[in-house]
Amino acid sequence: MSRTAEGLFELPVSNTPPLAVRMRPRTLDEVVGQAHLLRPGAPLRRLAEGGAAASVLLYGPPGTGKTTLARLLGTVGPRYFVALSALSSGVKELRDVINDARRRRDRQTVLFVDEVHRFSKTQQDALLGAVEDRLVLLVAATTENPAFSVVTPLLSRSLVLQLRPLTEDEVRELLRRAVTDPRGLDGSVSLPAEAEDALVRLAAGDARRALTALEASADGVVATGGSVIDVPAVERAVTEATVRYDRQGDQHYDVISAFIKSIRGSDPDAALHYLARMLVAGEDPRFIARRLVVHASEDVGLADPTALQASVAAAQTVELIGMPEARLALAQATVHLATAPKSNSMIVAIDEAMADVRAGAVGAVPAHLRHGRYSGAKELGNSVGYRYPHRAPDGVLEQQYPPDALVGKDYYRPSRHGGERALDERLAKLRRAVRGG
Repeated sequence: MSRTAEGLFELPVSNTPPLAVRMRPRTLDEVVGQAHLLRPGAPLRRLAEGGAAASVLLYGPPGTGKTTLARLLGTVGPRYFVALSALSSGVKELRDVINDARRRRDRQTVLFVDEVHRFSKTQQDALLGAVEDRLVLLVAATTENPAFSVVTPLLSRSLVLQLRPLTEDEVRELLRRAVTDPRGLDGSVSLPAEAEDALVRLAAGDARRALTALEASADGVVATGGSVIDVPAVERAVTEATVRYDRQGDQHYDVISAFIKSIRGSDPDAALHYLARMLVAGEDPRFIARRLVVHASEDVGLADPTALQASVAAAQTVELIGMPEARLALAQATVHLATAPKSNSMIVAIDEAMADVRAGAVGAVPAHLRHGRYSGAKELGNSVGYRYPHRAPDGVLEQQYPPDALVGKDYYRPSRHGGERALDERLAKLRRAVRGG
């Protein structure tokens, strides 16, 4: 807020960079985590030591060191480092960097593009020539899977390196270093084990999040004249952990995949966890409901015929009531499906039948099943000889229903789980009655 003429409402402005910036590693030896990329002989280690010249795509979740590693690559030897953000840069800015690199042939230009997945295809294509000729050494960072977010020509010219979330021990090392390092908090506060544990849980493998929460906690303690960061101080500083989830990105597919696989694997607790992650992150509840409806037939089927009813009811609840109350119906349907007996007989049956149709196994509809209620139908043999099942004592009688080529073909094969156990026994009797024998 700016100062008024009378100086009212003036707020102090701090020129001190955030703790996460101050603690950014200055050398490879200070980097915590990513040991699989930085061990001797690894591609990133060779690149950082000036022994390789391949462009790289750094792919990983936030707070894993993508920007830090890119800046360290730009400080090797006579390299010239330029950083662009895909959020604020376009083709013009890219061409300016490339033209400048062409004039500066004595120093290799390292071009860091943050959030490269946000570049359009045209913007990514603008990099191809300079990367191909090694006019620039591209270091691109993305939180999205490059296979889906980066154009194939650029992908084929780059080395894709996946960064991993930091382990709990690595986050602890960062926190302890920040508390004592002169660039950090310089010992002005202490961090007991309980509060450290809380920060580690909150970080969820994200170094930036850990340091940001530590700084906020320390500021709150110092402001009240204290010097010890306890658990309440952490809770006051950070009210709710930010869920790492992008409705348009990789995590969207990863979490919904884990959700469905947990239900399929009959683990209701894991399924509720992933449901909660989606709901807290603001996922469209209608999308979740649709997946439950699909899953009810795909993985439960007639092993529990009520599963589909429960899922459809949850979807209707979402439409009629909305959030947050609809979370209860979604949770109920999730637990219902996770604890239900499982059968994939439905998807196997319909997919096999469709595969046969696509392969040409169609054949003529038997004459006695054809439509016969029009003039001249009987002369063609249509509907002649059709036997009406309700005239039989059990409502079932021997008669050919499939085309000749598919007589005796079994598509639906019930499992021995839940309701399909009894259905399996009944189906065997039905097939004997209908097919004869």
